[in-house]
Amino acid sequence: MKKEVFKYLNSITSMEPLSVDRLLVSSFVEINKLSCIKNKFIKGYIVDVDEKDNYEHLRNLVYIIQNHKNNLDFEDLIQLFEFVISPIDKIVTGAVYTPQKIRDFIVSKSFSSQSPITNTCKIADISCGCGGFLYSAAKQLKVLTNLSFSEIYKNNLFGLDIQNYSITRTKLLLTLLAISEGEDSESFDFNLFIGNALSFNWQNNTSNFKGFNIILGNPPYVCSRNISTESRALLDKWEVCKSGHPDLYIPFFQIGIENLSPRGILGYITMNTFYKSINGRALREYFQNKKYSFKIIDFGNSQVFDSKSTYTCICFIENLQSSFLEFAKGNANALLDNVCYNKVEYTKLTALKGWNLNKKDLLDKIENSGISFGELYKTRNGIATLKNNIYIFNPIKENEDYYYLQNGKVYEIEKGICKDIINPNKFTQAESVDSIKKKVIFPYNFINEKVKLLDEQFIKREFPKAYIYLSDKKRILSTRDKGKGNYENWYAYGRNQSLEKLKYKLFFPHITPSTPNFTIDSDENLLFYNGLAVITENELELQFLKKLMSSRLFWTYIKLSSKPYGSGYYSLSRNYIKNFGVYNFSEDEKAFIIKTNKKSELDNFIEDKYNIMLEPA
Repeated sequence: MKKEVFKYLNSITSMEPLSVDRLLVSSFVEINKLSCIKNKFIKGYIVDVDEKDNYEHLRNLVYIIQNHKNNLDFEDLIQLFEFVISPIDKIVTGAVYTPQKIRDFIVSKSFSSQSPITNTCKIADISCGCGGFLYSAAKQLKVLTNLSFSEIYKNNLFGLDIQNYSITRTKLLLTLLAISEGEDSESFDFNLFIGNALSFNWQNNTSNFKGFNIILGNPPYVCSRNISTESRALLDKWEVCKSGHPDLYIPFFQIGIENLSPRGILGYITMNTFYKSINGRALREYFQNKKYSFKIIDFGNSQVFDSKSTYTCICFIENLQSSFLEFAKGNANALLDNVCYNKVEYTKLTALKGWNLNKKDLLDKIENSGISFGELYKTRNGIATLKNNIYIFNPIKENEDYYYLQNGKVYEIEKGICKDIINPNKFTQAESVDSIKKKVIFPYNFINEKVKLLDEQFIKREFPKAYIYLSDKKRILSTRDKGKGNYENWYAYGRNQSLEKLKYKLFFPHITPSTPNFTIDSDENLLFYNGLAVITENELELQFLKKLMSSRLFWTYIKLSSKPYGSGYYSLSRNYIKNFGVYNFSEDEKAFIIKTNKKSELDNFIEDKYNIMLEPA
């Protein structure tokens, strides 16, 4: 239904919020037969029969909705309010619909921690979006206190969002809730504010503010590169944003906690990457220093949100001191009242290396069984042209002197300015380097093992065909880094990473199911992009490492500690493999590992050295 409604609204309006909201509210009122409404705010959103075009649009919208289902309930309305937010706004604000079962679980558990709930309980959502959490909290609060909705809205519920239309939709939702429950006042007093949570001061905007008893919500899902200029400038004010490039959800932990009353509770559903990520390091340190009572229910690689490929957890943080946090694996489709948590002492966690929360003892044993992977081996990311479709190509044909490149039209490219290149991410299926080789235009030269960008006049003289092609694409190349790139010359790659001759390389994908095709190559002129490679001076070391990284032990470690993706995929990025402990095998033991092809025998041998017994796959 959502897609059909969106398609219709998009065809008749410019998706301007007021027009959309009037049609959605009017449809809800009509389908639910809410007649003789007194509330002035809602009456202003009801399409009148005298509005000829709008009324016809309303009739069509009601037909579309009822053609898919007989009713339009509040959950449908919440989803539609979130769904019709423009894609651009969703990128910047991180708005996403939280399923009812998740909201109800968080509300229920948060309320239980504050039992008994009194008439003075103050509940907030500091990134409330279109009001889903406040709606769920209002319903629960009414059951527990028998307060009127008018009293709840005036004294107990508080919301903040950066978007004007989100606050408007929250007011619409809460007002319709009261009306549908027989409470049709001419007006309601709300504590709903428009503002940026990174700078909003609750003390200045709320009378007698002593903190919230409960803060609920789903902090914004905005990665660092999409954070607005205004918000990026405010991140430095928050202690938890001092490491890496913080995503926008990270400061919402500190903001929420610091606005709790004594013994208050924060209940979030949010991203689970802060356990291990570099940009979560300061947040982990914050939690370890503060030692709050902290419960985490992790959903691993299960997708909770239909419209967002994000990996999440539920966090309950009480404004109380504790010597440990509690961790549990969860199932978003079967949330339990009695979650079985494992306790992890704060003193045994390491903010710098990342948190091992799932089977911590096993992970700690693996990490402490030798020298860390990151200390022993150099890992490289591939080259970064920032416009691969300009530089990297599959020749449509070739002759003795030229490759022929199809990009808008057919270009001749001198072979002398090209190198072979591969994408190791293809090794989830591909098995050989030759099967995935492409060509890359390489405007560089190696002088004493150091790379140097070719002079523009030299390219123009020695490789005139390639120069014509690159010149034709100059405008496209200028759009890299949003036109703000500071390159050595306009045809240079966007970054200088991995522009070096690398003799022995063990290639593997960045994101992969277990286990990928780890592939060794010794061509020092072969470049790569997107994926990863371990480099050494010794090919035998790579042969040993290939076997170790294909072992059951290594993949047990990855599945328990790495960032999960859908369909059983995991990240092998440097941050997730660097702490793996490499046992101090003797040279004879490494030789045995290299020559042994029977996987069960190899797995048992490696696990015996680590003194770890794993269940056969």
